[in-house]
Amino acid sequence: MVNEQNLEQGNGELIEIPAGTAWPIILAFGAMLCFASLVTSIGVGLVGALLTGCGIVGWFKQVFPHEHHAFVPVVRRRFVPASSRRTVAHIQVSEVHRAYLPVESYPMVAGLRGGIAGGIVMIFPALLYGYLTQHSIWYAVNLLGGAGVAHWTNPSTADIAAFHWNGLIVATVIHAAVCSLIGLLYGAMLPMWPKRPILLGGLIAPLLWTGLLHSILGFVNPAFNARIAWGWFALSEILFGIVAGIVVTRTGKIRTHQALPFVLRMGIEAKEFNPPKGNQP
Repeated sequence: MVNEQNLEQGNGELIEIPAGTAWPIILAFGAMLCFASLVTSIGVGLVGALLTGCGIVGWFKQVFPHEHHAFVPVVRRRFVPASSRRTVAHIQVSEVHRAYLPVESYPMVAGLRGGIAGGIVMIFPALLYGYLTQHSIWYAVNLLGGAGVAHWTNPSTADIAAFHWNGLIVATVIHAAVCSLIGLLYGAMLPMWPKRPILLGGLIAPLLWTGLLHSILGFVNPAFNARIAWGWFALSEILFGIVAGIVVTRTGKIRTHQALPFVLRMGIEAKEFNPPKGNQP
């Protein structure tokens, strides 16, 4: 509750702010342990659930039934603005101003085309890797679609190298969905890098994606991680990025609504921005 006596004694020189609390940190740490238990043990999850419950209860007690506040004294000082400039520089806002970027963007169809083209190209190094290492073009296919292969709990190298219809179907669905989504992402990101879009789409993004998978796949699926040749994986991802980036950037851009006035973007009618056409009133 507000301490009115302290406010009166301070003659208005105290300001009221929310009291400090550590319960949000405890709640976040407990939630992190709950998710970490998915790849560790149930004991970690129990500790996380306990900390999460304590964090929720403690945080609510900071708010209900009365909010906890702290009073901070105000130190007044005289501020005199000073500047060495004699004139004021006015910002000239145009369509190419950074606040309005991007003024042009690629259509969604461009992203889908880039994802499909890149997905087709990256199939060939994957098949080549399977043929050179295991003398089977189905090795990489079954690694991706192994969830659809019967008795896939502990497969041997011969099982992975064999042909499986259900593995092929699952791998095709996963590959098509992931490539389409990444293609749409490329179509949205590449306009933000107008000078070197292929550098982003062909090298930086694939290497970052490969490094992220390499860092987490060992915990999520160690058996799958042990069978992946990360050099070939990075090569296929780079080929996908280069081809998808080229296809997207060669597609004609469409103008966005960022350069239009706010009233037009919100759909509000305004005569000064929407003059009547012809003899319309």
